[in-house]
Amino acid sequence: MMKKKSISASKASLVFFLCQMISALDVPLDSKLLEELSQPPTITQQSPKDYIVDPRENIVIQCEAKGKPPPSFSWTRNGTHFDIDKDELVTMKPNSGTLVINIMNGGKAEAYEGVYQCTARNERGAAISNNIVIRPSRSPLWTKEKLEPNQVREGDSLVLHCRPPVGLPPPIIFWMDNAFQRLPQSERVSQGLNGDLYFSNVQPEDTREDYICYARFNHTQTIQQKQPISVKVFSMDSLNDTIAANLSDTDIYGAKPVTERPPILLTPTGTTSNKVELRGNVLLLECIAAGLPTPVIRWIKEGGELPANRTFFENFKKTLKIVDVSEADSGNYKCIARNILGSTHHVISVTVKAAPYWITAPRNLVLSPGEDGSLICRANGNPKPSISWLSNGVPIAIAPEDPSRKVDGDTIIFSAVQERSSAVYQCNASNEYGYLLANAFVNVLAEPPRILTPANKLYQVILDSPALIDCAYFGSPKPEIEWFKGVKGSILRGNEYVFHDNGTLEIPVAQKDSSGTYTCVARNELGKIQNEVQLEVKDPTLIIKQPEYKVIQRYGHVSFECIIKHDSTLIPTVIWLKDNDELPDDERFLVGKDNLTIMNVTDKDDGTYTCIVNTTLDSVSASAVLTVVARPNPPFDLELTGQLERSIELSWIPGDENNSPITSFVIEYEDGLHEPGVWHYQTEVPGSQTTVQLKLSPYVNYSFRVIAVNEIGRSQPSEPSEQYLTKSANPDENPSNVQGIGSEPDNLVITWESLKGFQSNGPGLQYKVSWRQKDVDDEWTSVVVANVSKYIVSGTPTFVPYEIKVQALNDLGYAPEPSEVIGHSGEDLPMVAPGNVQVHVINSTLAKVHWDPVPLKSVRGHLQGYKVYYWKVQSLSRRSKRHIEKKILTFRGNKTFGMLPGLEPYSSYKLNVRVVNGKGEGPASPDKVFKTPEGVPSSPSFLKITNPTLDSLTLEWGSPTHPNGILISYILKFQPINNTHELGPLVEIRIPANESSLILKNLNYSTRYKFYFNAQTSVGSGSQITEEAVTIMDEAMASRQVDIATQGWFIGLMCAVALLILILLIVCFIRRNKGGKYPVKEKEDAHADPEIQPMKEDDGTFGEYRSLESDAEDHKPLKKGSRTPSDRTVKKEDSDDSLVDYGEGVNGQFNEDGSFIGQYSGKKEKEPAEGNESSEAPSPVNAMNSFV
Repeated sequence: MMKKKSISASKASLVFFLCQMISALDVPLDSKLLEELSQPPTITQQSPKDYIVDPRENIVIQCEAKGKPPPSFSWTRNGTHFDIDKDELVTMKPNSGTLVINIMNGGKAEAYEGVYQCTARNERGAAISNNIVIRPSRSPLWTKEKLEPNQVREGDSLVLHCRPPVGLPPPIIFWMDNAFQRLPQSERVSQGLNGDLYFSNVQPEDTREDYICYARFNHTQTIQQKQPISVKVFSMDSLNDTIAANLSDTDIYGAKPVTERPPILLTPTGTTSNKVELRGNVLLLECIAAGLPTPVIRWIKEGGELPANRTFFENFKKTLKIVDVSEADSGNYKCIARNILGSTHHVISVTVKAAPYWITAPRNLVLSPGEDGSLICRANGNPKPSISWLSNGVPIAIAPEDPSRKVDGDTIIFSAVQERSSAVYQCNASNEYGYLLANAFVNVLAEPPRILTPANKLYQVILDSPALIDCAYFGSPKPEIEWFKGVKGSILRGNEYVFHDNGTLEIPVAQKDSSGTYTCVARNELGKIQNEVQLEVKDPTLIIKQPEYKVIQRYGHVSFECIIKHDSTLIPTVIWLKDNDELPDDERFLVGKDNLTIMNVTDKDDGTYTCIVNTTLDSVSASAVLTVVARPNPPFDLELTGQLERSIELSWIPGDENNSPITSFVIEYEDGLHEPGVWHYQTEVPGSQTTVQLKLSPYVNYSFRVIAVNEIGRSQPSEPSEQYLTKSANPDENPSNVQGIGSEPDNLVITWESLKGFQSNGPGLQYKVSWRQKDVDDEWTSVVVANVSKYIVSGTPTFVPYEIKVQALNDLGYAPEPSEVIGHSGEDLPMVAPGNVQVHVINSTLAKVHWDPVPLKSVRGHLQGYKVYYWKVQSLSRRSKRHIEKKILTFRGNKTFGMLPGLEPYSSYKLNVRVVNGKGEGPASPDKVFKTPEGVPSSPSFLKITNPTLDSLTLEWGSPTHPNGILISYILKFQPINNTHELGPLVEIRIPANESSLILKNLNYSTRYKFYFNAQTSVGSGSQITEEAVTIMDEAMASRQVDIATQGWFIGLMCAVALLILILLIVCFIRRNKGGKYPVKEKEDAHADPEIQPMKEDDGTFGEYRSLESDAEDHKPLKKGSRTPSDRTVKKEDSDDSLVDYGEGVNGQFNEDGSFIGQYSGKKEKEPAEGNESSEAPSPVNAMNSFV
């Protein structure tokens, strides 16, 4: 009987029973409704038709049913009523029809074998179960038998029979040995479907005494064992020996050797057989053949193909398995056994029959009084099944009549049913291979409308999405449904709404104005009912900032954004997925409010990341791909092919490019013979190339490695290739950078750069060194030296030219003829000083010196240039002696004149000139004396203003540090400064040179004056020094100001003003010092001596300057110069006896033509209003006066 699928009453509404005809009712499975409606019985659970039970356990025969009112149960056994009350071992479960037969308390399972059927009945009808056949399982013992040993000749076939006892159900057969190990099976040895063990041909290794067949009975969990079977295989050699031992010498004997045999079938026998299988079962066909060599089995279907996807081969293709067979699988199946000697075949004719199966099973029918309906029962099978009907378990022919029904073969037609027409009908479809039994009830109900959807239920939908508003209802006859919007709204009609048969109202595109109250009204002839529900339309959830595609290097950090916008009444949840799965459980993954950050990215993080935003109403997602890039993996499988003397082909397999295409490969080589462990660049090829032809040098033990390069960087080097040693050859090249320079006056040192190991081209690398005196010797003098880089020729004339060449050679021969170079033997000190030294004084700080060149032969070496030594003897304005500091200017090359800068005006100097070669300096020329004219003086050493009164000030000063001549007078200029810092008229006073103080009278009281003071020589005025001072006021005013000056607020104000001035001074100082260095030309222009006109570089030259104080002072910076006037000019008397005006912290450097190179900084002088150098401390009164 067909098992009816049970449906839980707790499931949601809108799950329907059955609706056979257009007028039939749908009954929602609402728990409250089902409790109130009457319903005929329905079988929900029953035992299988063929029920094999364990005879050691209680027998449980299941029968469960539902209905309203709850059904009662009864049983039949073998077609008659089974009175369970009379058997104390049989009980029925409460509220159930399930029988329990207590075998464990002394019952015998065999006593309860039979056919059982359950009936469930209530006032609306009776349902019946299938016929349940109860059979206890059996696992009988093997019958005892005497088994003879099997003695078989090698190569013959053998069948070991199992013949297990007949059990229920049939046992599972397998072969094992005494150690409970399964016997190995193969194409030669295998187990058949009947359990026998087949040998296509036996081999000596098949000899054993423990071939044991086991039968396992699953129901009883027991295993039965057959007696061990012994097999002894005789080989031809041993058999011949046995025969020979038992026959005389005159007998002819000798068993035939093992011969190959064509296939013969062991099972099935004959050439044809028949097989019947039922539809839906598994078809198993078997062919096992004997033969030597072991035959191979092949299967075909005559006149067709084996069914695809349902055909399988088992047991080394000896078994053909077709699952879920159907009538179309009927036909002839041929198995063919073949070896090298021939073939045989067997044809199995397969017929597929079919137990009944449903085409249309009858379905429950719920009708209203007066309605029509029908039950249809259609089944098929082979042969075609017969259909019979029962009503409430009784054949319909003898059941109580019902005028509303009419049986028409496989259909029962109902017309104008009444409540008494309710019943359960059974359809039985059967043939010789089985039967089907199905229950279907007809339930006639008269019920007023009911609405099952809860009142005031709230529906929430997203804007622009469909809205489905439920109105689950029931009534008999079927009610009509109408929908209204609002409390007093009109009935809903039109294309903007969809009305479903189950009462649901659909708004295909919900808008904001779709929100509100909706009323559902259900009515039939027995009544009317209505229900209100609410609809809210929400804004959709949007991802306004989606994650974007990212490319990140390995071990970097990456972040994906996912910024959302959502309805304020909905609470979103954000979930991140990787490749549609959960994120790895890794602390590197940091999920923020609106982003996902991955720290220390690795290769396994590569993939697609999805941001999913869920609310209770909608879900949106966005994805982005993360590509992790890194340096490529190293190439591998390096291979050397096409080996030649000077070339070889290298190939490799690229490693993983790690998501960044390989742009090139770098090939490096190691010379294991000369520089083991040192890798050199060989070449570079494009990233699309995996082979390269490499040029080789002789006598090199090559190993190669390959490095892959992409945009991220270089891979690790590959593993080195195999080594390849090239043959030796003559050197291809000679040493480079050959030079000949003497280290002593009587030698010639020949040097060269030795060849590298791989350049030697063979063992025994040496050098042939050759030389001859240029334009003197005709023949070369040669010597062969070991692998060195220097050779010294002794006994040479001083500084004469030589022709030199160095040629490489090894054990195989010489390199090509080398090129010649010119060298010189060693130098000696020059013998002659420059003559005719003349000095021309240009101005007070600059002079030009001339000399005659020294003959080249007297130089005795490479002419380096000339050095001018000069020093100040004394100042003409002062007779005091001073420390003499000699200075040096070097003029490169064959120069015969130069400029002497930085001279001190009005002084006496001496100089001499020396020639210089690579060995050193020659003798000095006689000292030449010259004098510099007067210049302008430096500024007075100080200016102090003291003793201020109402109308006078006292000035004191010191004479200039550098008078640069004879002072003739001082010039004093002064002018008043008013409250707005405007300057008044300028007054000038000339003061005799022998004065050192002056009292200025007739000044205005309480007035600030600015003073400008400088000295004069006959050449002109020197730089000036400035000061400011204030005359005092009368006593009354002074008293008032003193009183003010002693007030606390005034002191605080003055402190603030002083602090502000200090800050301004610091800023000014910083800005002045940011000026840096500036070109010499600008400095020379700014400090130009009025007597010095601009000169071109070739007019007169300045040499390289240094002091003679010590050798260490050759690189000392020059002294810083004195201050310059505020107008950034230097008067001609302002020179010094050093080169202070031509450098700052660096050596004064001059080009070969004598022009000065280098940079220097400008000197600052005090601006007129930059401070008061007076020794008098300022008082509050003076400070106050400065603001008047």
